[in-house]
Amino acid sequence: MRVVICGGGVIGACIAWFLRRRAIDVIVVERTEVAAAASGKAGGFLARDWCAGTPLDALARRSFALHAQLPGEIAGDWGYRSMTAYSGFVAPDGDARRTLPSALGWLANGVVIAQRIGTRETTAIVHPRKFTSCVMDAALAQGAQLRRGRITGIARDADGTTARGVEVEGGVIEADAVVIAMGPWSLLAAQWMSLPAVYGQRSPSIVYDTGTDVPADALFLEYEDDGGAISIEVFPRADGSTHITALSDIAPLPLDPAAVTPDEDAIARLRAMSERLSPLFRPERILAQQACFRPVTQDGLPLIGKVPQSQALYVATGHNVWGILNAPATGEALAQLIGEGATQIDLSPFDPARLAPLDPSLLHAH
Repeated sequence: MRVVICGGGVIGACIAWFLRRRAIDVIVVERTEVAAAASGKAGGFLARDWCAGTPLDALARRSFALHAQLPGEIAGDWGYRSMTAYSGFVAPDGDARRTLPSALGWLANGVVIAQRIGTRETTAIVHPRKFTSCVMDAALAQGAQLRRGRITGIARDADGTTARGVEVEGGVIEADAVVIAMGPWSLLAAQWMSLPAVYGQRSPSIVYDTGTDVPADALFLEYEDDGGAISIEVFPRADGSTHITALSDIAPLPLDPAAVTPDEDAIARLRAMSERLSPLFRPERILAQQACFRPVTQDGLPLIGKVPQSQALYVATGHNVWGILNAPATGEALAQLIGEGATQIDLSPFDPARLAPLDPSLLHAH
């Protein structure tokens, strides 16, 4: 059996690895590079039980456990480490708490830590680009193939419903099953199959070189800016870099992932906010100023499973902020679904058929 996976991000890499463990032939088709988009620019934060009470809970718990296991099974170092997570706020000008020392010594005065919201047992982090690359390399080492190319359609049997491969510029790659895992660009696949809309939510971020100055403390802070509260997230990584993100917006998705750029105004505001949080976040320590588009669906849940009205066609996208967290369990479940026809985790909440399909004519209007 041969499976073609469309997309070389974290979801595609994990699907490829779990399929190869079942000795299923895999070809990954990627148009730019592995981890080119959100998989390379995300925060990489992992939480075991932050999806409790939602349909994502079982997937997140399984995936959190897999993240802890994978460093023992896959070669390479992607900076997996346990973290403590805190919530709090930045005291605004004129607030009496503005001058109080923070409970965490590396933060500036007036950064108020309200409570601990994650422990070393329940929260962790990976470096997303390194994680994605190591998982993909492991799949390739086990015999998967990686091909450059832009998917232009799905090749189908004479009946019109069964996928038999993908159309790539200049030809067809034959397959017994096809998986769409193109993040927000999975939207393009709605031209070729019955799929709900996938939106791109843009997240700007700044990465600072903080060396050993910042401990393994993840922060989720409220920051008052022009009268409104903004959430800012701080993720120190094991490699000495710290990823800071805030100010997500909805913006038009460029057709080429390589063309994604951050909004200059958002980056300037994020820099000012970062500098307020800690004297460690200085301009000369900036490693990257960037943005990525997270794939989001209408109801906020991912699309994982069989594509409606088609045979041998699967999708895995729409994970929003939990793409890095939920990639391993998503890969495992899809490999089970393709290989055995059944999954350990109940994927019914993520069935693409739960949402109305996008009208393909809307895509051609742009």
